[in-house]
Amino acid sequence: MCHTNAWFRHAPARPIVMVMFAAYAARIDRDHPLNGLELGERPAPEVKPGWTTVNVKAASLNHHDLWSLRGVGLGEEALPMILGCDAAGIDADGNEVVVHSVIGETGHGVGPREKRSILTEKYQGTFAEQVTVPVWNVLPKPKELSFAEAACLPTAWLTAYRMLFTNAGVRPGDSVLVQGAGGGVATAAIVLGKAAGLRMYATSRDEAKRKRAVELGAVEAFEPGARLPQRVDAVIETVGAATWSHSVKSLRPGGTLVISGATSGPNPPSAELNRIFFLELKVVGSTMGSKDELEDLLSFCAATGVRPVIDEVLPLDRAREGFDRMAGGDLFGKIVLTTS
Repeated sequence: MCHTNAWFRHAPARPIVMVMFAAYAARIDRDHPLNGLELGERPAPEVKPGWTTVNVKAASLNHHDLWSLRGVGLGEEALPMILGCDAAGIDADGNEVVVHSVIGETGHGVGPREKRSILTEKYQGTFAEQVTVPVWNVLPKPKELSFAEAACLPTAWLTAYRMLFTNAGVRPGDSVLVQGAGGGVATAAIVLGKAAGLRMYATSRDEAKRKRAVELGAVEAFEPGARLPQRVDAVIETVGAATWSHSVKSLRPGGTLVISGATSGPNPPSAELNRIFFLELKVVGSTMGSKDELEDLLSFCAATGVRPVIDEVLPLDRAREGFDRMAGGDLFGKIVLTTS
C-alpha cells in the first residue's frame, strides 16, 4: 500500500486534518452486508487520557465483522464505524503489542460503570492504519510471533482457548468434537486441543477441509451428522442450527457443549431437551475471553510453537476480497490484513 500512517492533508484556509486509510461500515444492510463496506479515508484517532494509539501492522477478519455490517451489535447512530477487532502493532512508546479488544472489562480507561463492549460496537476498530484503545488493553507481543500471527489471536483464538480450557472443563486425554472445521474458532480449537493432549474430532461438509483438519491434529474428520467412533467429553459448537442436534447426540452422559456462535442460524429444528436433561448434559455459552486468558494464550503459543492457521494475507486496500471469501465460507483459517 502506498498509504502512510496518519498522514496530513492541508486544504487552503482550513485547519490541518489528520486522516488515515480504513475499511469501515458506512451503511447497514441485513440481507447484503457487503453493500455497506467502504474503503477510504477516515479521521485518525484522537489521543485521550488513559488511552494509547497503536500503529496497526496487521489485523484479522472475524465473522463478527460481517455481523456488524448486518447491524448486529452496531446501530445506525454509530456509523460510520471502522471495522476489525483484532490487531497487532506498535504503540506510542515503540513497543510491539497485541490489542485486547474487549473494552471496559474492568473499567480501565472508560470508568467502572460502563458495560463491556467489543471494538466496533462502540469504539472504532482495527482495520485502519491506527487504532486507539485504553493503555490497559495492550499486551506485549511475544518475539516468537509475527505481527500477522499475533493479530489472529485476540478474538477467534482467544474464544477457542476459553471454550476449551475454561468452559469445557477438559483435561489431557479427553475427547472433543469440533463442528465446522475451517472457521477461525474451529481451526484454533483443533490446533490448541491437539497441543494440549486432547483427542480431537472434527466435521466439515468439504472433503478438503476434513483433510486439512486431520493434518492440523484431528484424529478423524467426518461429514456433518456422521456417527463418531465414541461419544465425546465436550463439543465445540460455532455453527448453530445445522449441527446442534448432532452436537448433543455426540456427547457422553454428563458431557459439555460449549457454544460461541451460530453461523447457520440460532434456532435449531430440535433443541434435544429430553436428551439434555436425561443425560445431564451441560450447555455453556462462551464469548471471547479475558485479558488474562489472552496473556496465557500468547505465552502458550510462544512456548509450544503453536501458530495460528493463516489462510491468506492481504493488504488493507484489498479488504473487500477478504470479506467476500469469509462471507462465502471459502477459507481455512484466518484472513489477515496488513497496512504495509
